[in-house]
Amino acid sequence: MSAARRTALVSGASRGIGLEVARLFAADGIRVAMLARSESDLSARAREIGSNAIAIRCDVASADDVNAATARVLEQFGDAPDIVVNNAGLFNLATVEDTSVEAFRSALDINLVAPFLVVHAFIRQIRARRHGHIVTIGSIADRTIFPENAAYAASKFGVRALHEVLRAELRGSGVRTTLVSPASVDTAMWDEIDPDSRPGFTPRRDMLSARAVAEAVRYAVSQPADVNVDELRLSHS
Repeated sequence: MSAARRTALVSGASRGIGLEVARLFAADGIRVAMLARSESDLSARAREIGSNAIAIRCDVASADDVNAATARVLEQFGDAPDIVVNNAGLFNLATVEDTSVEAFRSALDINLVAPFLVVHAFIRQIRARRHGHIVTIGSIADRTIFPENAAYAASKFGVRALHEVLRAELRGSGVRTTLVSPASVDTAMWDEIDPDSRPGFTPRRDMLSARAVAEAVRYAVSQPADVNVDELRLSHS
């Protein structure tokens, strides 16, 4: 399909990687439904991007919110999005003994259950029309274990498994799936952690930019229809 006729949904789109993906897509002429929990920030960013951006407040960990957002997307686009980018995420550091059950559950809800909810909302329609692209934003932590990453790593290992199941189930259907797994990315999620002052952490100046990860997403979805980019693993050169 030509870019001018394509549509996309991006979760976690009010900042960081999701915002950069939305900006690139919109610049390419793709209409983008931007999902995030913060309505004011999301609406402001969508206005900056312009007429190709649609702001939809949604807590993607809530089935009710995802159902409401799904109805809005279908109303705006008239069909399921051509591209779904599951980007929304939660990252906190704590040892297992210092991780509460609530914090562990929240990480799973946002990093694993939410991508499932979004895909589940559209997968039947996407499969039936025999074209579409589901992009999952993973992490270096979807294959590599770090201390204080119990909740995050468990959720990211899980979302990589979800991607691989989708890839197996959709192979040959015309629907493509891509996992983009970056090393540390310089986004606001590091603000409270302050990695520059913590031994053993990558300084923010040596992290990937959110724009670089968004460019990787753009690369994957711009390939010919008969090419599936199964997985992209990104590191700082």
